[in-house]
Amino acid sequence: MIPRIKSLKPLDDFQLQVLFDDGKNVIYNVREDIDSVENFKELETLYGLWKQVQLDESRTCVFWNDHIDLASDTLYEYGTPVN
Repeated sequence: MIPRIKSLKPLDDFQLQVLFDDGKNVIYNVREDIDSVENFKELETLYGLWKQVQLDESRTCVFWNDHIDLASDTLYEYGTPVN
């Protein structure tokens, strides 16, 4: 089953706080993606883009524009749990 995102908050230092429908709450560090995926570098170089993160209608993907997105299962699996 694909995890569905309940809420999403961009934090400083390119981290996302993500709460899922099942109650799991994680912090996902997007810095690693910025350093390794060419398209993600725009999050650092285009002023204000980072804070424009959105959740798609299915609540299974977050995105910034047409070529920068992250699937909910990636966030769920690789995010650091928050107590």
